[in-house]
Amino acid sequence: MKLGSKPLISALFILAASLQAWPHPSLAHWVLAGLILSWIGDVCLIFSSRKLFLAGLVAFLLGHLCYAAGFYAHGVFNSWMVVGWVVLLVAGAVVFRWLQPHLGSMTGPVIGYMVVISVMVGGALSVYAHAQWPQIPRCMMLTGAILFYLSDIMVARDQFVVSAFVNRLVGLPLYYAAQFLFAYALGRL
Repeated sequence: MKLGSKPLISALFILAASLQAWPHPSLAHWVLAGLILSWIGDVCLIFSSRKLFLAGLVAFLLGHLCYAAGFYAHGVFNSWMVVGWVVLLVAGAVVFRWLQPHLGSMTGPVIGYMVVISVMVGGALSVYAHAQWPQIPRCMMLTGAILFYLSDIMVARDQFVVSAFVNRLVGLPLYYAAQFLFAYALGRL
């Protein structure tokens, strides 16, 4: 069931982004690349292999780098960015402290991933700070980034702390909401 449904559902956010008008094509190309890499990560995470989990982690990491590149290239920097980075640093430290006893040999890759997703959220904050763009799509980008961060906490909980249905019950809606927010915001900026 997962093998058929998850890739299909994930392909819908790529389709949704592709069908949008792109007032800022450069940003749209970066976000579309991130969505495609996320789809690849989704396919890898279907299987319970440690190697495929790492491949999925790399795909999502590259996807976050694409999002971040697009966000920072089109965002602006102001004093709120400093506040946002402090919040991200504190959140990352708390999450890492919680996960660390369970990581073992995955400590390095998880730290790297946490840094990259935090950079992506910071990039979404820079898009939000771009006051010349309409407020709703800026909110959609920032909300999507935060939801993605939260969904990845549920993936980490499932992978390293306790595997339970509640992780997917909470994490998957957050993840899909994040991706669709990114896709729909592209046509509204």
